Amino acid sequence: MSGSLQLTALVDFPRVQPGDDLAKMLTDSLAHNGLELQAGDVLVLAQKIVSKAEDCYVRLADVEPSAQAHELAAKADKDPRQAELILRESNEIVRVRPGVVIVEHRNGYVHANAGIDKSNIETAPDDPRVLLLPHDADASAARLRAELGQTCGAAPHIIINDSAGRAWRNGTVGIAIGTAGFDPLFNQVGELDMFGNVLEVTEAAVADELAAAASFIMGQAAEACPVVHVRGARLRAAETNSRVLLRDKAMDMFR
Repeated sequence: MSGSLQLTALVDFPRVQPGDDLAKMLTDSLAHNGLELQAGDVLVLAQKIVSKAEDCYVRLADVEPSAQAHELAAKADKDPRQAELILRESNEIVRVRPGVVIVEHRNGYVHANAGIDKSNIETAPDDPRVLLLPHDADASAARLRAELGQTCGAAPHIIINDSAGRAWRNGTVGIAIGTAGFDPLFNQVGELDMFGNVLEVTEAAVADELAAAASFIMGQAAEACPVVHVRGARLRAAETNSRVLLRDKAMDMFR
């Protein structure tokens, strides 16, 4: 693991529009910030810019709520059209209270409101729209890694992060919903601690730890820093992706 870590937000990153070449925008932004990718570097991207580039917008006027959506909307105090989208984006409704619906997203992670968001997106008051999570964030991360490897000469590890709450803590933290190029889990089971005891359950979610660190720099409001460059993480290269971070439902004590 790393003894030191350098995180740098890419300033002046342009606003992303549907169809934009995100790999080129990243390459240009790295140059603008005086950074050149090296082997082992990590780029952490806010989910929103990936969703925007992939045109994951939905106009609420285009959504026809089902009876189930109306029922959910009444319980959660939400727009029935947004409730319909939550149902479409989810495998399972886990919990409901006014203002929030906790679901298992179709990609497996437990999330509030299926990750559907209205913040930091351009929309018209008379024609509102929302932004969904990427269809497959792991595939998006792998594609960006490959494209940057071709254009920059070094393929960075990629993390696509999003903010999420936790069942046992207040507040949100960044988590990895898509990764590429490294093992998101640092499994130390079988190693010895500093007193010679054998570690039995120790697995560090390094992708989430880096996602949270980058999220702290990105901010959650008008900071406009959706990409963070990380150097010094010394991650283990692997072909696995973020799905290894998902806890099996049978082992989830909160469901």
